[in-house]
Amino acid sequence: MQIKDVICDYKCSYNGDLSLEITDVTCDSRNVTDGSLFFCISGYKADGHDYAKAAAENGAAAIVVTRLLDIDIPQILVEDDREAMAVFSSNFFENPQEKMTMVGITGTNGKTTTTYLCGDVAKAIGKKVGIIGTICNYIIDEEIKTKNTTPESVELFRLLDKMYKKGVDVVFMEVSSHSLYLKRVYGINFDIGVFTNLTQDHLDFHKTMEEYARAKGILFENSKVSVINGDDKWSNAVSKNATGKIVTYGLESFNDVYAYDIKHNAFNNEFKLKLLSENMDIIFNIPGKFSIYNAMCAAVICDLLGYSKEAIKNSLQKTKGIDGRCQVLKDKPYTIILDYAHTPDGLINILSTFKGMGRVVCLFGCGGDRDPIKRPIMGEIAGNHSDFVILTSDNPRFEDPMSIIEQVEEGLKKTDCLYIIIENRKEAIKYSIENAKNGDIIILAGKGHETYQEIKGVRYDFNEKEIVKEFI
Repeated sequence: MQIKDVICDYKCSYNGDLSLEITDVTCDSRNVTDGSLFFCISGYKADGHDYAKAAAENGAAAIVVTRLLDIDIPQILVEDDREAMAVFSSNFFENPQEKMTMVGITGTNGKTTTTYLCGDVAKAIGKKVGIIGTICNYIIDEEIKTKNTTPESVELFRLLDKMYKKGVDVVFMEVSSHSLYLKRVYGINFDIGVFTNLTQDHLDFHKTMEEYARAKGILFENSKVSVINGDDKWSNAVSKNATGKIVTYGLESFNDVYAYDIKHNAFNNEFKLKLLSENMDIIFNIPGKFSIYNAMCAAVICDLLGYSKEAIKNSLQKTKGIDGRCQVLKDKPYTIILDYAHTPDGLINILSTFKGMGRVVCLFGCGGDRDPIKRPIMGEIAGNHSDFVILTSDNPRFEDPMSIIEQVEEGLKKTDCLYIIIENRKEAIKYSIENAKNGDIIILAGKGHETYQEIKGVRYDFNEKEIVKEFI
């Protein structure tokens, strides 16, 4: 593709030949090949301008910069490097997002489950589905591992291009607050944008809940229809700039879609759903109040997409759950549940679901290099909603595991809950199993689907499903 077609009418200056051929786009100098367009992105840990020379040596045809460099290579000067990367990448891949139905789901919790539930309904009516999210990406049945919830724009549009070329009809993607703030999804006009909830997380990045909400709200400025959890206290803040139709859902009857006559137990939820066009009875085989929200959200999305009520109901009732989300690993004589809960709200949701059904044993820790404010909060939540807590490590990353544990313990000490500290997470799991009593509900919280533990920049194999098998 000629560089003039990559730039199109984007506001920038260029000091080279407009007929220059571009063969690829990348922001990683190690991935540059002959003819690539290299984006010099000013990141938080590194400045891509420092790698421009290496990119040129590797065969880059041109570079995108926010300041001109003393390098003999064509340069495109832009004001906003991340916005330009999204626009140029989309143009290079011929705007694949415009050729498929795009559904973007944002929120602190529930994004992954909702994308998978929607995917199941779409597949049931014969749609070819693309999924982009935390666990992995899917192009129909092809699984592709991922590092970020939402990829960098250059990789996102590459992935969307692959999806389109393989015949994908509809894409359900998780849209993180980081990706919205950093313009990874810039240029995508979503057919449906979705807000699940907003609770404390990522304040190491956004600093305040108001900033966090503003970042989430960017999605609805670019959505034809906005599906909003009307029960959430941040719903007005995130949807105030919505440009399209708004449809709300929740447990309160003032919402456009709501659930009622709800019956909970340890293994499922039964409820009636007042959908936009009709009511339906649902048996949803994932327990917890939060699961009803996920099921409702998926039902609204699929109804707006025109999928049949029968397919929606059948798919919701057939679901066996999502990997690492309230996943039962053992059910007799004691229960072991694996859950990704790594935020205050996520932890209180999973613990309160099983409170009173048996002795609740909570095994958890907090991740390093992430929002430290939530650590004592989560400790207090664990103590108030558990009968016994095993405080351990999560992904310490570059922090000292015991330092993190001590911060969590500050909150735990405010409660009367009994607890033990076992820093080694595998040993902590072993302890929970060796000391389990009949009727116990052991909740392994925090890592969910993850199959690694990240320590000092290294990801070590750590699959809690396999570890539990080993010990039982």
